[in-house]
Amino acid sequence: MKTSRFSDSQIIAILKQAEGGSPVPELCREHGISSATFYKWRSKFGGMDASLMARLKELEDENRRLKKMYAEERLKAEIVKEALEKKLVMPSRRREMAQRTVAKGVSIRLACLAFGISQTCYRYQAKQSAENAEIADHLVRLTHNQRNWGFGLCFLYLRNVKGYRWNHKRVYRIYRELELNLRIKPRKRIVREKPAPLAVPEALNQCWSMDFMHDQLSDGRSYRLFNVIDDFNREALAIDIDLSLPSERVVRALDQIIEWRGKPQVIRSDNGPEYISGTFVAWAERRGIRLDHIQPGKPQQNASIERYNRTVRYDWLSHYLFESIEEVQNYATDWMWTYNHERPNMALGGITPKQKSALLTNSTSRHC
Repeated sequence: MKTSRFSDSQIIAILKQAEGGSPVPELCREHGISSATFYKWRSKFGGMDASLMARLKELEDENRRLKKMYAEERLKAEIVKEALEKKLVMPSRRREMAQRTVAKGVSIRLACLAFGISQTCYRYQAKQSAENAEIADHLVRLTHNQRNWGFGLCFLYLRNVKGYRWNHKRVYRIYRELELNLRIKPRKRIVREKPAPLAVPEALNQCWSMDFMHDQLSDGRSYRLFNVIDDFNREALAIDIDLSLPSERVVRALDQIIEWRGKPQVIRSDNGPEYISGTFVAWAERRGIRLDHIQPGKPQQNASIERYNRTVRYDWLSHYLFESIEEVQNYATDWMWTYNHERPNMALGGITPKQKSALLTNSTSRHC
């Protein structure tokens, strides 16, 4: 607060001069003060002596201190109220809020009472487990390599692929502490008629699905990806990439798959020109393969390959800018192995396509 350059006795003397008949303008010029200051003094200290004036200032100082104390107490109450409204359930969160309150000047006893914890809990020092550090290391490396994997895929990978038996609550707690959560995009809920469910294959090579995708190289040239999967275990069978993929290339890619895997009973696809061409239809007739074309404008009838295309797009295709077709093909081949052997598939119950094939093989051998 700014202090006056005039003492209490000087102010009283000036006011008495005015009461004695001295003109106010002359007093202001004599003492170097403004008329506003003089009238302010007279309204505040008029009729007082030096002792009353000193007592008034003491009362003002005391009132100022009381207001400051009240503001501090009110601030403390607001802090506690704001913290308690957030439903602090975990002791660690209550301890953290109590420590923040103590740092602002509140006693430990009062802070512990306010947040409902004991002083032992307040003074507890967490002991880091070596396993927690190992879990954190796995999660950091996994989310660095697979940037679009959420907690579900990370946990299923550690449990089903790597074989760790850590509890999902423990892994999720560390996952949250590392702030690895992905942003959840709100979805528009559109009311649609429930589509007819797809026929679920019961063995390998009963039904394959295929579709095309498009992207661009760094120089702006467009290229295509020809994807083929087995609907039974969602296994990626081929990703053929080139600037142009006519029906002859489609036939060649399918022949290469059939050489090592055997032919399918049915191939499901849309009505693209490569799939309805005479070359492709004649090839299917020679092979004894039935072609199942979906209805135009209804990609949900080929949902398995559409979901696979989304995985291709968000797992690697949208993450990198490639310079050549060979570079894209090499990356796609490496990713296919990871997808089939290491990436948990939610449609299969959290196991990989190769694990699904192994389960079928074991079940068949037991029945034999």
